[in-house]
Amino acid sequence: MIIKLVAATGSPSVVITGGRPFTVGRVASCDLAVQDPTVSRRHAELELAGAGVRVRDVGSTNGTYLDGVRIIDALATPGSRVAFGKVDFEVQVQEPAESELELADEGALDATILRQLPVSGRADIASQLAEPRGSSLLKVAGDSPEDRQAHKLNLLLDIVKELSQQTEADRLLDRIVGLTFQVMSVDRVAVMTFEKGELVPRVWRSRVEAPAGSWVVPRAIARKAIEDRVAVLSENILAEDTTASGIESALCAPLLGNQGTVLGIIYLDSLGPGHSFSEEDLEFFTAFAGMAAVAIENGQLIERMRREAVVLSNFQRYFAPDLARQIAGQEGEIQLGGAKRQVVVLFSDIRGFTQLSERMSPDGIAGLLTDYFTEMVEIVFRYGGTLDKFMGDALMALWGAPIARIDDADRATRAAIGMQQALRQLNVRWQQQGRPALAVGIGLNAGEVFAGNIGSERRLEYTVIGDAVNIAARLCSQAGPGEILIAEPLHAILSQPPPVSSLTPVPLRGKSRPVPVYRIEWQDVVIETEITGNRPVTTL
Repeated sequence: MIIKLVAATGSPSVVITGGRPFTVGRVASCDLAVQDPTVSRRHAELELAGAGVRVRDVGSTNGTYLDGVRIIDALATPGSRVAFGKVDFEVQVQEPAESELELADEGALDATILRQLPVSGRADIASQLAEPRGSSLLKVAGDSPEDRQAHKLNLLLDIVKELSQQTEADRLLDRIVGLTFQVMSVDRVAVMTFEKGELVPRVWRSRVEAPAGSWVVPRAIARKAIEDRVAVLSENILAEDTTASGIESALCAPLLGNQGTVLGIIYLDSLGPGHSFSEEDLEFFTAFAGMAAVAIENGQLIERMRREAVVLSNFQRYFAPDLARQIAGQEGEIQLGGAKRQVVVLFSDIRGFTQLSERMSPDGIAGLLTDYFTEMVEIVFRYGGTLDKFMGDALMALWGAPIARIDDADRATRAAIGMQQALRQLNVRWQQQGRPALAVGIGLNAGEVFAGNIGSERRLEYTVIGDAVNIAARLCSQAGPGEILIAEPLHAILSQPPPVSSLTPVPLRGKSRPVPVYRIEWQDVVIETEITGNRPVTTL
């Protein structure tokens, strides 16, 4: 049984299948993404349960409702109405006979392929339409061949307009099937898409009552269409499985993307005797399949662009622009949920800033901090780091999350040196302008932390939590003006350690024994101004 939540308005719908919970929320990464202000970022979970779907609210602000009653955890049966905030959905179920679509076993099938036409990635209407020949199941009016040809061309143009208005995947596929029934006298239509190398049934519909057992799409016909990139017209379809008997004629075409990528197939057949497809039907069906493929590919592109826009808008404040684009472009590979990570944490804090600010005007303080942080953040991004947060006159950055590299420790260390050297140059310029000089202390450490989105439903921030973070923060507080202090765990993993001085182990609050600490002698160190040739090795 397949259960769907179908929106009462223009919001997207979702098919609920077994095996895992489905998420509902305002963010694009949810299974059912609803862009409405009354829907929380992560609003509810849906899970198939027998003849219905279990609906669980996960702490949403505006609540989840079943038939008008607010719920926390309840079973919604077919015909029920579920509301997330103020967005309503109806629980619907597809008939069991229709839900058993599958590919027939190739070895148990034989068929006579009457004709086949090459299919290109882009539909060329003029070249794929020909003069009508013989009987046809195509619903096109016309008293003469020329008149029918004009009607077919106008019909295809109208189909293009119709499909271009649908961008949500399930609605688009459902409309493709509906249009097929509308323009051709067929008994059954199915659309299957490629997912992880397998053909998966997505939308299928039958005009007649399905026979007992599964409705199967002949695997040999589907394979022929995919491997040879051809639309296939078949008759005399025989199979040991009785569910394939009674098929008078069938059409099958691959859905090809612009670069020839197979997106899936569209299959239709006629069951009644004397209702065979003609070559005219095949030619029209080939053009129709090409247009459907273009619409599907455009829908996928729009969804990818929508997701990338959401990711970029959320994470450009934390990550360097190239890293934000990399996160946006790696759907399914980088997940910004909670997980344990090996990271390097950097804290930087201006020394004596409270006393300094007492002698300056608010505008002067704001201008000085803006110039300072602009330069410091640029250095963090230059070395592939993630800006975690500002804390007054302090800055926190990290390396290793959400993307880890082989040389994260070296990158973080170079960034710390770059910060001190850049501040030295800033101070020269500021003093020439009559502005006060700044001095900062920096602390770094490496270790395992929890990395993920922390906060409330109204405000989430990507950050890290753990003992390694606490040690880095305490080293920063111990560092004097112009000092960079690093803990032993970080020093031990540096592949290109800078000159350091070993300090007396520092007792830190909350630690049972003093922590080995090194001071980087950065004043005369020459560091690279650009990091190249280091590819990410792990992703979160």
